[in-house]
Amino acid sequence: MSGRTRGRRNPSVSTTRHAGLRTCVGCRARDERSALLRVVALAGNDAAHDDVAGLVPDERGRLPGRGAWLHPRPDCLDLADQRRAFPRALRITHKVDLTRLRDWIEQR
Repeated sequence: MSGRTRGRRNPSVSTTRHAGLRTCVGCRARDERSALLRVVALAGNDAAHDDVAGLVPDERGRLPGRGAWLHPRPDCLDLADQRRAFPRALRITHKVDLTRLRDWIEQR
C-alpha cells in the first residue's frame, strides 16, 4: 500500500484542500486568497523615515518579504490598526505608516 492511501478507508475520495485560505489581520475572518489583499512593509529608503515602515499593497502577491493579509475594506484596515496587528503579523519593530495602504483602499 502506498504512503498516500495508507490509513484512508476509501482512497478514491479526495479530501478538501485549504491551500487558498488566509486570515485577515483586521477582522480575523478566514477567506479565499483571491478575496484578500497582501500587504508588505517597506523600510529604509522606501519609507518616509528610517524608523517607520511604510505598508504597501501587493496586488500581484510578488513583492519580497513577509506579507500580511487584509480584506481591502476600510473597516478591516481600522481594526488591524486598532489591534496593532501589522507589526505583529509582519514581525517588525518599526512604527507603521498606513498612508499608501489607506489611499489604495479608498480608491477601490
